[in-house]
Amino acid sequence: MFPPGASNVDYEGEMVVVIGKRAQSVPVDDALDYVFGVTTGNDVSARDWLRDDLQWFRGKGSETFGPIGPAIVHGVNYDDLLLQTRVNGALRQSERTSGLIFDVSPIVSYISQFVTLEAGDVIFTGTPGGTEAAQPGDVVEIELESAGMLRNKIATSHLLRQSL
Repeated sequence: MFPPGASNVDYEGEMVVVIGKRAQSVPVDDALDYVFGVTTGNDVSARDWLRDDLQWFRGKGSETFGPIGPAIVHGVNYDDLLLQTRVNGALRQSERTSGLIFDVSPIVSYISQFVTLEAGDVIFTGTPGGTEAAQPGDVVEIELESAGMLRNKIATSHLLRQSL
C-alpha cells in the first residue's frame, strides 16, 4: 500500500528466514538447526520517511508493509537461491542469495545474541540487488527459487479501504 503522506515507496525483494524453535545465544555452526525454512518477502520501505523521521518504524512498518509467502521451503541451500523481482512483468532484479552480505547462519546467530528468537519469528535478510520506487497500480512479483512467487499490487490507502 502507498500510505497517505508517503511520496517515495520502494519494493525490496528479499529472502525471509522463518525460525523453527527458540534460539538464544546460538553459535554460528548450530544456527541452521533453528531455521524452519525460508520464504519470499517484499520489504516495502517509505524512503522519505526513513530519511526524515526520528525512528524507522513508520518507514518500514506501516500497514501492509512486509508481506511474505506464499510457501516456506526447508532443506535447500538458503545461501544460494535465485531471487527475482518483476514490476508489471519487467524483470528488475535477478540475483542469487549468495550475493547477500551475510549468509543465513551468521544472521541467525548474531540476532540470537541480543534477542531470543521464537518459533515463527521471521528475519528479512536484505536484498541482493537494487531497489526502485513503486507507483500505485504497479504489480510487484518477487520469486524465490523453491519457495514460490509473492505478488502484490500497490494500492493507495483509500483504494485499499474501499476494497475491504
